[in-house]
Amino acid sequence: MSYQALYRKWRPRTFDDVKGQDHIVTTLKNQIRLNRIGHAYLFCGTRGTGKTSVAKIFAKSVNCLDPKDGNPCGECAMCRAIQDQSSMNVIEIDAASNNGVDNIREIREEVAYSPTEGRYKVYIIDEVHMLSMGAFNALLKTLEEPPEYVIFILATTEVHKIPVTILSRCQRYDFRRISVEDLSERLREVIEKEGMDVEERAVRYIARSADGGMRDALSLLDQCAAFYIGEKLTYDRVLEILGAVDTEIFSRLLRLVAGNDITGCVRLLEEVIGQGRELGQFVTDFTWYMRNLMLAQTTDHPEDILDVSTENLARLSEEAGMIRPEVLMRYIRVFSELSGQMRYSTQKRVLLELAFVKLCRPQMERNYESVLNRLDVIERKLEQGVPAASGAPFRQRGGNEESLPEAEPEPALSPAQAKDVKKVVDGWQEMISELDASAMFMLKDARVSAAGEGQILLAFTKEMNKGYFDQEAHKKAVEQAISQRVGKQVGIVTQILKEGDRRSGLFIDPNKIHLENVEFEDEDDPF
Repeated sequence: MSYQALYRKWRPRTFDDVKGQDHIVTTLKNQIRLNRIGHAYLFCGTRGTGKTSVAKIFAKSVNCLDPKDGNPCGECAMCRAIQDQSSMNVIEIDAASNNGVDNIREIREEVAYSPTEGRYKVYIIDEVHMLSMGAFNALLKTLEEPPEYVIFILATTEVHKIPVTILSRCQRYDFRRISVEDLSERLREVIEKEGMDVEERAVRYIARSADGGMRDALSLLDQCAAFYIGEKLTYDRVLEILGAVDTEIFSRLLRLVAGNDITGCVRLLEEVIGQGRELGQFVTDFTWYMRNLMLAQTTDHPEDILDVSTENLARLSEEAGMIRPEVLMRYIRVFSELSGQMRYSTQKRVLLELAFVKLCRPQMERNYESVLNRLDVIERKLEQGVPAASGAPFRQRGGNEESLPEAEPEPALSPAQAKDVKKVVDGWQEMISELDASAMFMLKDARVSAAGEGQILLAFTKEMNKGYFDQEAHKKAVEQAISQRVGKQVGIVTQILKEGDRRSGLFIDPNKIHLENVEFEDEDDPF
């Protein structure tokens, strides 16, 4: 006999073999045991959670000649025929390829004939959401009032696509994602029966990678075992086969990001890529690692909810004290957005490198989380004795400070004259061209005019913009930029622009500079 995949070979044959769906299994067993069997069922849930398997077990149970507490015996002629897929009483239909009205009409004609053997004819329609609207309408009447010997079981992964008229005629059962514990337990059973040698950490990683699907878990185990036939399947070998990354790499990477070390991040990423790791899976796993770190920060007993080893939990607890929760939330947000972008990108590496640059340079973003991240960086620099503005460290030896060489004071500039002020007004855009992005943004709606001896008047339409330049540091930055341009000391005065001032044209747009209300004695001296 040819080789059979593990997920087919170890498909559940009784309700007791079904893992993680106790709420459904118990209900169906009670219905069979008490002979309260419905005529239409809807099984919905994610892939690989047991919908089709439970449907086949149910079909065996209702036709079994000797059921045992709601379970099929598995030995009678009916059970064996259904298990071998040779029974005429169980009809499986793939709605993806049989989704037309004619296909449903054939079913309506067939249900008129009673089963030749057994008690029930069971129609299992898989991926039922693929039926056309005409096919759904053709199924309505038969689904509502089928013959007493007919049972419909509809299975779907996208229940929201099922018409309400169909939903109201069925008993609905939602299949949950199977927990890591249940998946691991089933994998151990299969490993023992197959005579494999698999490390416990590898079992749990495969179970976690299956994302709640039993079929995916068995398929991953099958893939890994095939690569190392006759050898022990270790955790590191599973990571190698699945293109995943060890949590130690994530720990190193997170510390580099927290230290704003872009070069270190790119080099470590180069190392990961050189090992042949899949970048999409890398992003998903790193996001999950940061999620675990966030839970370690915000919960009192993280060991109760985190599925990690004691060693990794200790490392998470240590890193939890290194990063603020708000900063970590920003990291998670950036990588969550990246995960969606990488799905359709042909330049995954470039996107990933850009994400690390964004994490290490919070000033590139202007949202609340980025501001908190920048404050965190400044605080850490101050704690280390590094002035936040210059980045130059203080040096101390014993009790004596060895200060850095002091810069020679710049020579004082002479006050600006009227012609200097006019020069500033005429070349306003050039004068402020070297300011930082935030100052340029706040000056966007400013009106500029002469304001007296050696002063420039900035008028704003918004109180927020005026308040920004009322702060001494921001005001000095503008004055310094202008003074360096003209070589004379220029002062700044701020004011809110009133409606009357707008109409009079007293204050002028820096893009269209003219001075309507100022009299000049000559062209060079406006005052």
